[in-house]
Amino acid sequence: MTSIDTETEHQLPLILDEVEVVSVERLSPSFVRIELGGPGLAEFGVDGPVYDLRIKLVFPNDAGLLPSFEGADDSWWDTWLQIPEAERGHMRTYTVRDVRGDGADTRLVVDLVLHPADGEPGPGSTWAERAAPGDRVVVMAPRRGYEYGGIEFAPGTARELLLVADETAVPAVCSILEDLDRGSRGVAFLEVPVTGDARALAAQVAPAGMQVVWLPRDGAPLGGLLDERVRRHLGVDEGDSTVADGDVDPDLWETPAYSSSGEDVDTPVATVGHDLDGLYAWIAGESKVVTGLRRLLVNELGVDRRQVAFMGYWRRGVAMRS
Repeated sequence: MTSIDTETEHQLPLILDEVEVVSVERLSPSFVRIELGGPGLAEFGVDGPVYDLRIKLVFPNDAGLLPSFEGADDSWWDTWLQIPEAERGHMRTYTVRDVRGDGADTRLVVDLVLHPADGEPGPGSTWAERAAPGDRVVVMAPRRGYEYGGIEFAPGTARELLLVADETAVPAVCSILEDLDRGSRGVAFLEVPVTGDARALAAQVAPAGMQVVWLPRDGAPLGGLLDERVRRHLGVDEGDSTVADGDVDPDLWETPAYSSSGEDVDTPVATVGHDLDGLYAWIAGESKVVTGLRRLLVNELGVDRRQVAFMGYWRRGVAMRS
């Protein structure tokens, strides 16, 4: 087992510990639900609803071994990166789908996609396909009482919500829907690989004022259904949001407080042609699809950047780094 122990015992302001698979549930053709538990999760906690909380999982390396983070201090990230890639394991980001129990019985529920749209399974989907109770991974998650971040959903006083996701962001939207104020209104467009996924995942509890529209591709191009339905919803029936590969930022991440491109998100933008002042849009999935939808809302419709969150959860044909 590769170790990244340090000489100084220091409690990190986050949880970085091994957890064990408690249960595995095959939800649908494309999704598996993993329940994780362990003593370290007794200190898990966030201030408020979970919403789209992101955590990181470190999967075993090619030899089936996990790195040890025992005694890790604030330099743990640099130390981990110094370990040869083939030895240090594979880190990926996921959304907490649910939190069950409390204290020492706290369990984190994570839904993983098994069949990526680009046809190249990564370490997370490969591990999930074979996961069984007793398997172990390392989790990085918020420690109660410390600032962690990882939650981007922040609608403020918005009167209407627009939630848009492909399969990689569907667990986040399902969690958001369950945590929403019961008076929330708007629509969620959720694209999944096949009809069987929609049937299996449609049981989340959404407020009565939130319309949830499932869009199974069943062989259709990735993102095409999302683009069509979002444009129709916003009253833009003509055209599409296709962008050139060279115009895609693989690290696309833009929220009311941050822009990966360095753009000024604090400058108001006048709304043009549509009454969208009360809208809050949360859009996540494949970076090229998200980039196109960002241009639709911000460039074509003039939606204020402070009303949107556009997040590239993955980039087709590009290996994720963490």
